[in-house]
Order: sequence, then structure tokens, then C-alpha cells
Amino acid sequence: METEQQVRLASPNLEKVMQLEGEILHVTAQGSDFDCVTRSFAPKCAVAEDPVCGRGHCHVVPLWAKTLGKKEILAYQASKRGGVLHCQDAGERTVLRGNAVLFSEGILHL
Repeated sequence: METEQQVRLASPNLEKVMQLEGEILHVTAQGSDFDCVTRSFAPKCAVAEDPVCGRGHCHVVPLWAKTLGKKEILAYQASKRGGVLHCQDAGERTVLRGNAVLFSEGILHL
């Protein structure tokens, strides 16, 4: 998108997003305090909006690394919960670092 504010205010029609190719819609723009600001919507995966999408940043970090001419990208996921991701474009891989939030625990019985 053209501006960070457009990303923050985006309100996609999730029914229309369901009709797009691919599984996730990412919206992103260059940020003022971060290299990029991103949001990720995945109604095909039963996730209206991912709070902090690692998968999404594997998609957008190479774009921003090329656009900004740098390998280290500081990203902000501008969802309601939000989160900062320290990203590195490592060629065939994208390396992500940041704080995680435990939301579930379980035991698998085989």
C-alpha cells in the first residue's frame, strides 16, 4: 500500500479475500518507525487476521529487503495485538526473531 496509515486502517472484505488466489492476503507499506508495517488476513485458513504472522513476513521481507537495499528488516505487524519482528533476508530463507506468546499447551497421546 502507499502509506502505513492505509495498512493500519485496512478492512478487507473477507468474503472477497476468499475468492483470491493463494491462502493469505498480506497488506504492507513502508513504516515511519519500522522498515515495514504489515497485516495478514487468512480466511481460507479460518483466521480472519493473524495477530503476528511469521509466514507472512517470509513473503514480504524479501520484497522490502530488495526495495530498501538492506538485509535486516525491522517489521511491525499492525494487527489489534500487534508485534515487532526482527527479520533477515538470507537468500533462500527468511530468518525471524521476536517475542512469542504462549497461547496453548497440550499433550499428544500416541
